Amino acid sequence: MGSLTKSGYELRSDILGMAIGIVESRIQRKCENEYLKPEGERQGVNPYTTEDVLEEAEKLLAFVNRK
Repeated sequence: MGSLTKSGYELRSDILGMAIGIVESRIQRKCENEYLKPEGERQGVNPYTTEDVLEEAEKLLAFVNRK
């Protein structure tokens, strides 16, 4: 049986994965909303950036560190 606590590296890795999932879902929803618009009114959706992922990860880490 392994340890029940995660190292800081493991925690950060997990949080980055969660942040990527959140940002990808957000972009997917934006794309889907654009497809619902009539042709000619649709706008392109920019891909997410590393900064977007890190910003989301910071929010998650702040939550984890809150007491």
